[in-house]
Amino acid sequence: MTKYINLHTHKFSNLADVIEVVNQYPWEFDTTIPNYSIGIHPWYIDENRLEFDLEIIQQKLQLNECLALGECGLDKRIEIPLEVQISVFKQQLEIVKQTNKPIVLHCVAAYDEVIAIKKEMKIENPMIIHGFSKNEQVAQSLLKNGFYLSFGKYLLRNKDLEKVFTFAPENQILLETDTIEESIYQVYEKAALIKGVSIEDMKAIVFSNFSKIFSLKQ
Repeated sequence: MTKYINLHTHKFSNLADVIEVVNQYPWEFDTTIPNYSIGIHPWYIDENRLEFDLEIIQQKLQLNECLALGECGLDKRIEIPLEVQISVFKQQLEIVKQTNKPIVLHCVAAYDEVIAIKKEMKIENPMIIHGFSKNEQVAQSLLKNGFYLSFGKYLLRNKDLEKVFTFAPENQILLETDTIEESIYQVYEKAALIKGVSIEDMKAIVFSNFSKIFSLKQ
């Protein structure tokens, strides 16, 4: 039986039929969570703690239960200067480059910058934009540059996003809940409806992508 994949969540639900990548931060790490990503979110950059945070990320990325770097990235709608965000983002990318682990990205109004950094740093690790909510043009640009798109909250709430999800190639999509109240089952239901496939087919599509991106052996 193919499991559901929840690419990005802030809440560990311990469901037997779901593989969850639970978001963790270096400064509040929970050792009881079996599969997680770890990173410095641009909202929570603290330069006084940066060295410590990067060291924890370096350590955790060596472990099998740490599946990915993230969420990390860039956000132009916050007060932390973009150059500080870029510096912290690049330092995290330097660490993850030593592994083959994927990167879960938080990106707000900075898609061009993220694409440019991927090229400049020659990042070969898979890069996933989590909680994708933009238009077809932005999606095309990201897909063309080898990014994966993870859909969740906005797929349930934004009718316009259905068009983007319809055309998004099956081999570049993932599904998630992030911080929403709705379950991952509801996200899959909606996704399957939009793509015109069964829930089992939707599970197979996402599981196949996840297995490839995360070099899964399970």
